[in-house]
Amino acid sequence: MLAITATVGYGVLFYTFSVVVAPIAADLHTTTTTVTGAYTLSVLVAAAVAVPVGRYLDRRPARGLMTVTAALGSAAVAGLSRATALWQVYAAFVLIGIAAAASLYEAGFTVVVHQLGAARRAGAVLTITIVGGLASTIFIPATGWLNHAYGWRTALIILAGLHAAITITGHALAIPATAPAAAARGHDTPPPARITRRLLRDRGFWLLIVAFVAHGAATSAVSVHLVSYLTHIGHPATTAATIAGMLGALSVTGRIAATAATRRWQITTTTAAVFALQATAAAALPWLGATVAGAVTCVAAFGLGFGVGTIARPAIVVQRYGATDYGTISGTLTVPLTLAKAAAPLAAAGLSANVLMATVALLCLAGALALRLPTPMTAVVGDASRPGPAPEDG
Repeated sequence: MLAITATVGYGVLFYTFSVVVAPIAADLHTTTTTVTGAYTLSVLVAAAVAVPVGRYLDRRPARGLMTVTAALGSAAVAGLSRATALWQVYAAFVLIGIAAAASLYEAGFTVVVHQLGAARRAGAVLTITIVGGLASTIFIPATGWLNHAYGWRTALIILAGLHAAITITGHALAIPATAPAAAARGHDTPPPARITRRLLRDRGFWLLIVAFVAHGAATSAVSVHLVSYLTHIGHPATTAATIAGMLGALSVTGRIAATAATRRWQITTTTAAVFALQATAAAALPWLGATVAGAVTCVAAFGLGFGVGTIARPAIVVQRYGATDYGTISGTLTVPLTLAKAAAPLAAAGLSANVLMATVALLCLAGALALRLPTPMTAVVGDASRPGPAPEDG
């Protein structure tokens, strides 16, 4: 159910935007750039509330929060459909940012970590991300058809109703009403603020920030600028779009392959190897990308790692710090990652084509190296006197 609600959530709350931004701007007599600022604001709001949401989910039942925020997201999209002034668009996207932080991937992963044993977590995260990866494939064309048939306002009302019917019902029925096991047992953990302070003094946590922020910035920049890059080096626009479209499909393949590889190798080793492969692909693209075969090969290699960071982060966090305070730790990591993903495409827009790919390669390589550097296993959560990660529940 979390896989289904995440797919609908991402599809309605985010992927519809690319279709309706132009008609919203035209109706309100403003520019698409101004309307896009509302979308950027929603990303910043989601980052701002990530830590409080994680802290809440570590200590209380997830059902209430995720059901209420699913309803909030539905109401925000419905409100957006009625907007007649720019401030109303921005207000709707503030609510969308709050809803996204508490009802999509990160919240769902926290539920999985707390409610499932170690043997089932990886498969559950993989299922959620594979199904969720279909959100753009389903909802961008569907929103385009609805917009063409009924106009953007009616299209958003229909999508808000769909979001409400699936996500509110799904969260209310499927998410356990029980608190995380450690909280229910009265597990003796420090206050969340103290956990965060300990994290920020932990060298291993800063290496995780470097690894995933660098990789997230690289993939975000490529997702936005790959078509224009391929066009710049000589490919027709339709060919460039077709090649770039491989990223989504191959991200699913990469997630499955990476999960399978963890049966033989450590998750950090597997993830670092994938990041290094992406660095090699980005570095080779300026040299091989002028031909269709070369471009396809490089983009395919890069695409295999496109979604690996998403499934690796929960596993690595639990491996290093245990499951008890996963939400707090994951939320702290999510803040810089979300900001990097939001800022990277804008920063990359000012780079020349080859400098862009060289930068992407260096960022992926930095991510790989950060994961491979040795990290002392010092406790930052739970019993501060106990070295190593907290024992897995379940």
